[in-house]
Amino acid sequence: MVKLHKIVILLFAAAFISACGNNIEVKHFVGVSMPTKDLERWSMDGENLEKQLKKLDYKVSVQYAQNEVSTQVSQIENLIALGVNVLIIAPIDGEALTTVLTQAAEKNIKVIAYDRLIKNTPHVDYYVTFDNFKVGELEGRIIEKGLGLDSGNKGPFNVEIFSGAPDDNNAYFFFNGAMQVLKPYIDAKIIVTPSGQVGWPKYGIEQWSNQKAQERMTNILSAFYTSKKVDAVLSPNDAVAYGIISALKGAGYAPGDSKKPFPVISGQDCDRVNIKAILNDEQTASVFKDTRILAEHAVSITKAIFDGLSPEVNDSKTYNNGVKIVPSYLCEPIIVYKDNIKSALLDSGYYKESDLK
Repeated sequence: MVKLHKIVILLFAAAFISACGNNIEVKHFVGVSMPTKDLERWSMDGENLEKQLKKLDYKVSVQYAQNEVSTQVSQIENLIALGVNVLIIAPIDGEALTTVLTQAAEKNIKVIAYDRLIKNTPHVDYYVTFDNFKVGELEGRIIEKGLGLDSGNKGPFNVEIFSGAPDDNNAYFFFNGAMQVLKPYIDAKIIVTPSGQVGWPKYGIEQWSNQKAQERMTNILSAFYTSKKVDAVLSPNDAVAYGIISALKGAGYAPGDSKKPFPVISGQDCDRVNIKAILNDEQTASVFKDTRILAEHAVSITKAIFDGLSPEVNDSKTYNNGVKIVPSYLCEPIIVYKDNIKSALLDSGYYKESDLK
């Protein structure tokens, strides 16, 4: 009887230890929801987050939603059902997650918006991003410097304006940041836009699609540039820039061509194919947002939540999601031109030389 009693106690102890172990794991379970794996930057973001979270021995589930809102909502619902304690979400549509995040709040799950603000809900706790207005400002500076406007060149220059996805709140900041730089030149008619197509969200490129950007640029060239040449194109990111470059090539533009030289083209994200385009003098520059740093701050906030500490933020005024000001951490972007690719991207270990061949 004594022996049986000891066995029962041992079995109970083993079950208790197992339960505690499972509890510990559940308390450190992070769900990551990215828009798509098809765009290089989101794939790298997902990989960086997973790598850094696993270094802290957190359980991690990374989901990619193929740029479909319904898929992202379904994946987040599944992560909630699996018992995550923190959700890191880069939304496809910043206004489409109200209901599912109410479900998260009912389970006391903390939510970190990642690089795109989640709107119209009180159930987003923190926001990590880059200074998106400054990103736009730097894109405007690429055009300003490329055309020599900062050196007094008066043009007039034909500049087409592209903006980002209408459902992405970041695109609003990129557009306004760029316009802060370019509007004085537009007002002075130093910059003119023959298509007349200026504005966000009306002329935003849905899903930041390079195909949609190529189609729009092709249409602009055929309708407004039969006897003119494009001097510059404001592109809000590299996917859009890639589509613009393809359209320009199709219309006979080429680097160094005497009649149709490639225009000044901005970008953002430093995607590999675009860095190659910069090296080939097809794209002028790209705004670099080191996703390793972005992931690092998302992970830092996650760790602070788990440790019961107040996460570090550096902006508590700017990002109003329609319901609340979301405490935010803003990272600093930089411009990458042909002459600083090595220092910014290779020496920092972001890319290897073989990645750019």
